[in-house]
Amino acid sequence: MALTDRQQQIKDEFIAVRGTWSTAWERILELDAEFLAAYLEWAAVPLRKHHLEPKVREFIFIAADAAATHLYEPGIRQHVRAALDLGASTAEVMEVLELTSTLGIHACNIGVPLLIEVLTEEGKRDAKAPLSARQEELKEEFTASRGYWHEFWDGMLELDPELFAAYLDFSAVPWRTGVLAPKVKEFVYIAFDASATHLYVPGLKLHMRNAVRLGAAAAEILEVLEIVSVIGIHAATVGAPILAAEVRARELRSLDAGRAQDVV
Repeated sequence: MALTDRQQQIKDEFIAVRGTWSTAWERILELDAEFLAAYLEWAAVPLRKHHLEPKVREFIFIAADAAATHLYEPGIRQHVRAALDLGASTAEVMEVLELTSTLGIHACNIGVPLLIEVLTEEGKRDAKAPLSARQEELKEEFTASRGYWHEFWDGMLELDPELFAAYLDFSAVPWRTGVLAPKVKEFVYIAFDASATHLYVPGLKLHMRNAVRLGAAAAEILEVLEIVSVIGIHAATVGAPILAAEVRARELRSLDAGRAQDVV
């Protein structure tokens, strides 16, 4: 269908600001142009500030979209392409994906302390035992590799040092061989912890603190939060094409029924 002058204006502004367009945006534009215009203004706020490098901004989008709690493939593809266009290396983008792949450990970060609470309340757990030499070694290795220790690791180290050791090796790969600056790594963690699909407060506060200690400015961290705050638009980018298709299918069925009635 032909766009109105207002729709064309919004589309042109969108492409100028975001540098991309898709059939999903086209359907939203057709269904509610002013909604798309309002979204564009909201999404453009962090893009105007330039506290983060353009490719780092794309890393934040990738982390939010690729997180196991979201897995929004169109966004992953769009922002990987954009990052590469901005000069990001394959190794940098892969490292973002590696960092984001650690999200699953939050099952233990949340679950193990609760398990300990239940065991204590049910009389199934005595006082915390002193760490063995191996456990102390793992704790020191984690602290040296990651630059911090947090109490939410205590329970896993105590109850399952084998799992903790395996996770340590897994999560340390981008810290041992990666190419991103340490504060950018922390931005990636902040991105998926702050996303509406996760909202993992203990990790979010921890990685904010780590980023600040690594020299990150408040404006940089705020820009990360601003970027991930717009992922709710995926309700529309997924849903609007479905709505448009269903409306069109209903129109065609009604048209076919009318033709059949005419024949009768």
